[in-house]
Amino acid sequence: MSNSPLWEQYREQFPVTKNLVYLNHAAVAPLSRRTAEAMQWLAQDTLDFGSEHYQQWMATYQGLRDSAARMINAAPGEIAIVKNTSEGIATVAIGIDWKPGDIIVAFEEEFPANIYPWRRLEARGVQIRWLSIFDDLDRIDEAAKGARLLAISFVQYLSGYRVDLNKIGEICQRRGCFFFVDAIQGMGAFPIDVESAHIDALAADGHKWLLGPEGCGVLYVRSTVQDQIYPVEFGWTNVANHANYASRDMGLREDAGRYECGTLNTIGCYGLRAAFDVLLEIGVENVGVAVQHLADRIWNGASELGYETLGRRSPETGAGIVSIRKPGVESQFIVKKLREVGFITAPRQGWVRIAPHFYISPDEIEALLRNLRTF
Repeated sequence: MSNSPLWEQYREQFPVTKNLVYLNHAAVAPLSRRTAEAMQWLAQDTLDFGSEHYQQWMATYQGLRDSAARMINAAPGEIAIVKNTSEGIATVAIGIDWKPGDIIVAFEEEFPANIYPWRRLEARGVQIRWLSIFDDLDRIDEAAKGARLLAISFVQYLSGYRVDLNKIGEICQRRGCFFFVDAIQGMGAFPIDVESAHIDALAADGHKWLLGPEGCGVLYVRSTVQDQIYPVEFGWTNVANHANYASRDMGLREDAGRYECGTLNTIGCYGLRAAFDVLLEIGVENVGVAVQHLADRIWNGASELGYETLGRRSPETGAGIVSIRKPGVESQFIVKKLREVGFITAPRQGWVRIAPHFYISPDEIEALLRNLRTF
């Protein structure tokens, strides 16, 4: 890899930089050229040839599973292609054969997608032990005692707090507790190793830190637990003999493909595979260093300017999200004024949420701070 800064090496891959300083990757990310071109190729090919090249589509589906597996140290057969993170979470939440009295450990600060599916299980007699994301490992360990499942986000959507997956995974393994991770706010920006972290299932959509399109994501389910999660959303492609249209054998596919219900988002798969491959080429560990540095500068710089910062931040817990607010100034006003001068952030629950990716330059962060000084 070149000795030049990472953002310089890949700057041309992100034409959004010619128009905006885009600091909203925790919402919807811009596409890279390679990702957009992959989708454009499929659109043009389908325009010209219909489904004549269907076998290439099939190869792209498998290529997406392969690339996703590489990123998290899984096997391709443990990856299912889903519409979004919510579908992945719901697949796990609904697919487990819950019993009255089963216990789930969940966290109060989560995005609704990682709360609602678990809360709905209370009607079936499932109990939820609610913790704060900032509770220490001893508290999590105690809560996991006797629990059937623990669900947590790798990175919290508002505070940007990044948990130690390996330490929580060790607790879950020791307690015999299923470990589920909502990875959408960290996957692609920070390394994940499902083996080291003993993760049983994980879901992430492509349109945030993976720099892919909306409406296409991945669900990882460890091979040894796939028989514990029944695919409630059931269609013709969940079954092993789905390529034989005359078959009426409903035996499930032997891998995570059992969770794929019907036709996939082909153009999304082309884009998401390209997005994965860009990040794998760079190395997620390198992306993480760059993202952490940029977000650290925002956190420290905003604090020096008198802004309140949300949550806690350290080298171990910091991620790409920083939420700030200024006493007496509405967050929506700050977001609006920043937008007028080309900085894209987001208002979230009274905070200004800022989320830079690796291709943003340090000079752009300094320009952001100069603008924050004016409020």
